[in-house]
Amino acid sequence: MTDATTSLSSTQTGEAGFGDYVALLKPRVMTLVVFTAFVGLVVAPGQMHPMVAFTAILFIALGGGASGALNMWWDADIDRVMRRTRNRPIPSGKVREDEALAVGLALSGISVVMLGLAANPFAGLFLAFTIFFYVVIYTMWLKRWTPQNIVIGGAAGAFPPMIGWAAATGGIAVESVLMFALIFMWTPPHFWALALFMKSDYKDAGVPMLTVTHGRPATRRHILVYTVLLVPVALGLALTSIGGPVYLATALVMNAAFVKGAIGIARRTEAQAEADSYKVEKSFFRLSLYYLFAHFGALLVDATLARAGWEVF
Repeated sequence: MTDATTSLSSTQTGEAGFGDYVALLKPRVMTLVVFTAFVGLVVAPGQMHPMVAFTAILFIALGGGASGALNMWWDADIDRVMRRTRNRPIPSGKVREDEALAVGLALSGISVVMLGLAANPFAGLFLAFTIFFYVVIYTMWLKRWTPQNIVIGGAAGAFPPMIGWAAATGGIAVESVLMFALIFMWTPPHFWALALFMKSDYKDAGVPMLTVTHGRPATRRHILVYTVLLVPVALGLALTSIGGPVYLATALVMNAAFVKGAIGIARRTEAQAEADSYKVEKSFFRLSLYYLFAHFGALLVDATLARAGWEVF
């Protein structure tokens, strides 16, 4: 038995509680999945019975949780190294790797089958593809192979509003593709900002994040480029059938703030960042969270107003 295996066995002496299994599903990520999928479902044309809609969102959430559990199962080795992840259920010894695998596979099967039955087969297959993309394409392949891991792999986190739309309509439309594109283009600057102030975590874990392979100055420039490319996607949604005055106003304000923040990051040196403990980078990261929730929240408000007969556009 290797030293690493001995160390692992010695840590896995605690008994997992309900909260540990919840943590295994990445509840913070699941919140984003649920919210964006819910918005995609609500803004879609047509009407769904409230119970069917609730069931669809429930199983989309379970599918997101299944992806999180399988991600933690595969990434247990690097999670033990990174400060940000070393307290997760598997590295901390609260949940065994085989348990995480079993939970992930079981929830994957349940969520896909039940979404297909509750909504429509296309939505179920779309969820299955999303789980596969996140676990196999991103986690098992891209994450440890290319600095473009978060760019390409970010598609997995961008699919939920399309799944919600598919659950309501049985298909895909320009509006759902643009909701996907909004999250897809937002993901790189969001995660690269995190990588800037996580310092050596990714390097220590052997993950080829852009900060490791191309350096921090290049990462800062990439954040600005992707932020600028994000703007027309965000504003383009306002011109579709799901856009409205609330969304347009929100997009104008949030994108102006996001571009301003990205310019500030691009102009910073590492000496300046070190001097103030990455204050600007952390602020931009927090703004990125508000950015996405604000856009999807605005879509939800416009859809609610339109259905109440207050449509302006």
